[in-house]
Amino acid sequence: MVKIIVQLLLLFSFLIVHGAWAQNDSQEYFKTDTLGKQKDVQLLGIPVIFYTPETDVGIGAGTQIFFFKKKNIYNERVSNILATAVYTTKNQFLLDVRPQLYFLKGDYFFDALFKYKVFPNTFWGIGPNTTEDMAEAYNMRTVIINAAFLKRLPPDFNFGFEYNYEQDIMLEEEEDGQLAADTIPGSDGALISGLSVIFNFDDRSDQFNPRSGQLVQFKGGFSSRAMGATYGYSKFFVDFRKFWPIGEKFVFAGQVYLENSFGEVPFQTMAWLGGGDRMRGYFRGRYIDNNMMVLQTELRHQFLPRFQWAAFFALGDVAPEPSKYLESPRFSYGGGLRFKVLKSTPTLVRLDIGINDQGGSGVYFGVNQAF
Repeated sequence: MVKIIVQLLLLFSFLIVHGAWAQNDSQEYFKTDTLGKQKDVQLLGIPVIFYTPETDVGIGAGTQIFFFKKKNIYNERVSNILATAVYTTKNQFLLDVRPQLYFLKGDYFFDALFKYKVFPNTFWGIGPNTTEDMAEAYNMRTVIINAAFLKRLPPDFNFGFEYNYEQDIMLEEEEDGQLAADTIPGSDGALISGLSVIFNFDDRSDQFNPRSGQLVQFKGGFSSRAMGATYGYSKFFVDFRKFWPIGEKFVFAGQVYLENSFGEVPFQTMAWLGGGDRMRGYFRGRYIDNNMMVLQTELRHQFLPRFQWAAFFALGDVAPEPSKYLESPRFSYGGGLRFKVLKSTPTLVRLDIGINDQGGSGVYFGVNQAF
């Protein structure tokens, strides 16, 4: 673990140098108007090297394109497309493309995700009380397409619909395991197809690195056999985030996240506890069930113009029913560094170390804040 941490700190130093070089030469990425005063498009390249419990070491590349003339004039947020491609030492391949585009001065918003991955992984079973000796290996190929279109409702509300598609194809299962027994929903693969309605209030000062404001988002939807799905169920999300500035250098951030599913839900789309965004320090998917609640807090301090450190704490649990939340609560804590790659854009690279209450830990390298 110590060796991995040292390697990642060296990587973080490399990214700082890369970021400084990109800042000095960033004019090469700009396409300007005839007067030469306003930037039109900016391309930011990010080398990706990381370690997480789910992937071991991963290496790849990412790029984020900013469209400065396609922005939300009400809060100055800029249209962008973030894309990453990664290969890991566990023979996992991940390709992510996420466009976030504003139209008609920000009155309409298109938010989409395309994900393709081949991902050998570990399954412990379903429920909050699974044990380490239940772990079994499997491999799965997944394609995800989410496309949301939202309308601004002044001043800071948004309403819209999202189409959700996911195809999971099982490539390998452990003999005599739970998945091979074909008693777990999704153990022979799954196809999800359905619609969601989205309603949110968002007055955050910035979507990537907010200092103030809040995000309150509700999403409720379904997967339907009538739309080609192999499983029919309903699913609801509540995501509440609040940010309090403390002086000029500190920010205290809090998040309440709820995920609830009802019906015949494949394990692939159940609530997964852990990972780089929620309950850092837990292997993502160490605990899986129909319902999950996570409470997170984070203290962020900007100690140099482009540097931050952060300390975080999280409490959460999965449950078969919402009424059984926190019957076996789990927690994690840790800290990390953030570095702003270019002065002119809000993109951050993030290095976190999380520790869970069972003595496990994880190192996470990612883009932008966890929440």
